[in-house]
Amino acid sequence: MLAVKGGGEKACGMHSADAIRRIQEQLRERGVKYCIGAYVDIHGVPKAKVVPLDHLEQMANGSERYTGYALDGLGQAPHDDEIASLPDLNHIIQLPWEPKVAWMPADNIFQGKPYALNTRVALKNVLARAAAMGLGFNLGIECEIYLLKQNADGALSVPNADDRLVKPCYDVRGFLDNFSWLDKVATCINELGWDLYSFDHEDGNGQYEFDFQYADALTMCDRFIFFRYMAKHYAKEEGLVATMMPKPFANRTGTGAHFNMSIRELSSGRNLFACAAGEDGRGLGLTKMGYHFIGGILKHGRALCAAFAPTVNSYKRLVRQGSMTYFSWAPVFNSYGSNNRTNSVRVPAGGGRCESRNADGSVNPYLAATLALAAGLEGIREEIDPGEPNEDNLYTISESERRDRKIDFLPQTLQEAVTAFAADPLVEETLGKELRDEFIRYKTAEWEAYHLAVSSWEIERYSHLF
Repeated sequence: MLAVKGGGEKACGMHSADAIRRIQEQLRERGVKYCIGAYVDIHGVPKAKVVPLDHLEQMANGSERYTGYALDGLGQAPHDDEIASLPDLNHIIQLPWEPKVAWMPADNIFQGKPYALNTRVALKNVLARAAAMGLGFNLGIECEIYLLKQNADGALSVPNADDRLVKPCYDVRGFLDNFSWLDKVATCINELGWDLYSFDHEDGNGQYEFDFQYADALTMCDRFIFFRYMAKHYAKEEGLVATMMPKPFANRTGTGAHFNMSIRELSSGRNLFACAAGEDGRGLGLTKMGYHFIGGILKHGRALCAAFAPTVNSYKRLVRQGSMTYFSWAPVFNSYGSNNRTNSVRVPAGGGRCESRNADGSVNPYLAATLALAAGLEGIREEIDPGEPNEDNLYTISESERRDRKIDFLPQTLQEAVTAFAADPLVEETLGKELRDEFIRYKTAEWEAYHLAVSSWEIERYSHLF
């Protein structure tokens, strides 16, 4: 058993000394010597100090301090006081490959208060708003990932020469040829209690997907952060590279991290999106609340795209076909429909949830979940009707038909997405001005650095032409 249960008290500095000592002894009995309280930067990359187990009580009360200016997106200048981290002792993982180390997700605090620029704190804030309405947020994130090798020149390639089908999705041979890595990842997921229910070879050569049970949104985001780290570690053991980069190859499918979302009643746990198809006039098995949630997502869809797809590379995934020999499966329209993957929001067969297909493997899940929930709650409060579902292949509709049906495009570049993000009042209302501005600053700089770089494509094309 790799997952360690905490003392049951509230997370982030609210544990009693007795509870911390009980956790300490439990960890010591399992051979743990060191603790990592992993918070994330603006990109969703984990950061931490390593603390000996004997000092867990101090760590749990904010002893570990950090110079925020040394970190991306935490909003500090060189003269500012440090931020501190507070580990969540209710979600402890003993590293399976190094059992001397215990991993804990963490928040940041500043001068004794939750730090507004920490995206996990932002998610907890909007979850509290939902709780005040008697609502909880269920989230499942599909983990698509490439397993590749790095060549001597630094380029990435598919390690298995036999994995070369034009349509390799669900290919058994391509799956079993990388069974060692797949088994390590799957075993870890299940030993952690996440309940893996399916994994397969995905639509790109060297690409796989892991699907495990949904959870409350905070827990699922914590798991996604750990999954990215864990999968990379096991790839290194195989002498390979695992990446959730959105589009590592122009001619292969991109890496999604689809968000499957529903709202539950806190008092009963009942899924408030679920109903029989016969009770839904549109036939998707979704309640009015579910449609209103989608209405909120679509109202803010272009702004949300910056959080779901937060890199320059993300927008090379969000294309109809691009350099591929067939359609990309990725959304390009701010639209919804039934079990129809050409929409950005899909209601899978059976209903009871909606899936945002914009999200990719570079997502900071805390930030994206924060804004998705805020948009959905606005849709519920204002009873926003998303209109009729789109059932046809939107990749093939004409421009005039798209305009007539009032279907907007998603942003086509990071610059366009950040502009939409900056213009949407919901973003600042939800995140606060500091976190909003920090994201805009970092992502604008990322776009400008990309735009100013001279690529090999440009040299190849223009140096001979002119």
